[in-house]
Amino acid sequence: MDAEAKNYIDGIAPEHRALFDRVHRLILEAYPEANVVLAYGLPTYRVGNRKLHVGVWQHGVSVYGWDKGAGAGLTSRHPYLVSGKGTIRLRSQDAEGVTDGELSDLIRASLGPGTTP
Repeated sequence: MDAEAKNYIDGIAPEHRALFDRVHRLILEAYPEANVVLAYGLPTYRVGNRKLHVGVWQHGVSVYGWDKGAGAGLTSRHPYLVSGKGTIRLRSQDAEGVTDGELSDLIRASLGPGTTP
């Protein structure tokens, strides 16, 4: 992890830190080789030429750059998470309704082999 990404993560407000840490853990469990850098002002997880941006906003955690086709399962079950093109906004209060398995599927589909960078 580069220093800028670490500084961003260290500065996350306590009310959103557990949710960010959950997403961070799921990404690194699926891709321990992921390189974490700051890009576009957000922690960005790079695996080969694929990347996923994860940032904090006032109500929770947002995921950017996910594969739209790959996210169909999650977004069909939780359509309220989609906020514009390529953005999933996971509010801290909604996080309990989304399983680790659902998030992991999105992560693997977005960063895994055969996905479009």
